[in-house]
Amino acid sequence: MKNVNIPICTSNFAEIRQKDYYYIDKTGLIEELLRTPSTKVTLITRPRRFGKTLGMSMMAEFFDIKKDSSSLFEGLSIYKNKELCQTWMNQYPTLFVTLREVDGLDYNKAFSRLTSIISELYNQYYYLIDSNKFTIHEKAAFDRIAGMNASSDEIECGLARLTKMMSVYYDKPVILLIDEYDVPLAKASAKGYYFEMLDTVRRMMSLLKDNPALQFAIITGCLQVVKESIFTGTNNFVTDTISDSRLDEYFGFTQMDVDKILMDTELTCHGDEIKAWYDGHHFGEHDVYCPWDVMNYVKNLLLNPDTPPASYWEHTSHNDIIYQFISTTEADINEKFETLLNGGSIIEQIEPNLTYDILHSSERNIWTLLYYTGYLTKMRQEDIPETLDSEYCALTIPNTEIRRLFKKSVDEWFLAKTEASDRSELFDALWNGDVVRLQEYINNTLFDTISYHDYQENFYHAFLAGQLSRKGYVVNSNREEGLGRSDITVKDRKNRRAIVIETKVTDSEGKLESACNTALQQIVEKQYALAIKKA
Repeated sequence: MKNVNIPICTSNFAEIRQKDYYYIDKTGLIEELLRTPSTKVTLITRPRRFGKTLGMSMMAEFFDIKKDSSSLFEGLSIYKNKELCQTWMNQYPTLFVTLREVDGLDYNKAFSRLTSIISELYNQYYYLIDSNKFTIHEKAAFDRIAGMNASSDEIECGLARLTKMMSVYYDKPVILLIDEYDVPLAKASAKGYYFEMLDTVRRMMSLLKDNPALQFAIITGCLQVVKESIFTGTNNFVTDTISDSRLDEYFGFTQMDVDKILMDTELTCHGDEIKAWYDGHHFGEHDVYCPWDVMNYVKNLLLNPDTPPASYWEHTSHNDIIYQFISTTEADINEKFETLLNGGSIIEQIEPNLTYDILHSSERNIWTLLYYTGYLTKMRQEDIPETLDSEYCALTIPNTEIRRLFKKSVDEWFLAKTEASDRSELFDALWNGDVVRLQEYINNTLFDTISYHDYQENFYHAFLAGQLSRKGYVVNSNREEGLGRSDITVKDRKNRRAIVIETKVTDSEGKLESACNTALQQIVEKQYALAIKKA
């Protein structure tokens, strides 16, 4: 197995290239964007962990006039385009800022973090203050921002001021790169100060409107927030989402990319499982893998070839969107969700423009959010039996990893819900041996959840254990009793009585009676009840 340095937890292009980390060449992104250099603003939206920040870091290294990046790009596809490199490589003042750390429990704390980010950015360019091209007042304002002594207005207009000063200093317009522009809005929406943050982000983005100091701007995020709410008046504005085909191959790994990785690492025998677990996202005209998943799994396989696939993408966010979604009581949504979990697809209208304050205001917005954030993907047109209007998509769960994430979320939500419910009817039926009432109660309770075909025995085991817990009884699960381990025992010490439960799962109603007889026989043969009597 080859010794390949797989980079994890770094999106710094220069570091990856300087340390000879493994890199899939995505420099074609620069060439594609430079096909239309007159476009003032390009907004690129992709789900998390699909290479947005690395792509922005790559562009910053390529354009930045302060650097000599030839060695970083040598051997990559863009380096072959000598004319383009001569015209653009390290020829423009370049400002690269990420807003992914703008967060706080309230608006003031989030704005304080924004102040720190803008201040750090100014300190990178502190040499500007020594130039005789600027007035004493401009230098004083620069110094206040760098020293974190600026007013809120100066912070909100900080990027505009800095691009203007950079343009004057270098006598060239600036290339502006803003990464994760909508993270502050997402965090603010979740914590209750959305409109304050929206006003701040809107004022920051005003520098995009009729700004002669800008050559062009590239902005990335997860959602295309309604233009009128943030980018009002911005002319020559182009968006590229997962529905578009122009940049589809530059964010995520194509099948060719993954084949190359597996060949270079001598792990081609794992191709099928990697495809099943991490492929299936349909961006534009390409099916792409989540690069975060692929690189994490390949790195672990290099350490241990027996490593099974794991849900790496799941742990990069809180996934609250799923819990909010499955907790809805609308039967129509639940039925659609069951269709998805069981491998099917649903036809839904996609809303291309959203604002974070209305994400959950309609069913259409919910499906749109799941689509744009990568939890669902659209099916290829050739795989759909009908022709759909452009605003509609056939949505499905892309791969094994995300299907398992959904199922895990459903299980956790349902078990928590049932544990908190009133279960007096359940215990009355159990202690009185009323099989009919017990069956009716369990059926009704299970009917309240979102079901899928491959519920396993351990789910029903956990479901019953949750139903029986915290009601003043002693509940044991998988405890050694008699000649084996009983699934569940319930002891009512006050009334000197107990129940033994053994769970079984069948794939058809016709096998239920046989499975029940097997469970009862197991209880007798393993002497579970006898062990309880002796205790």
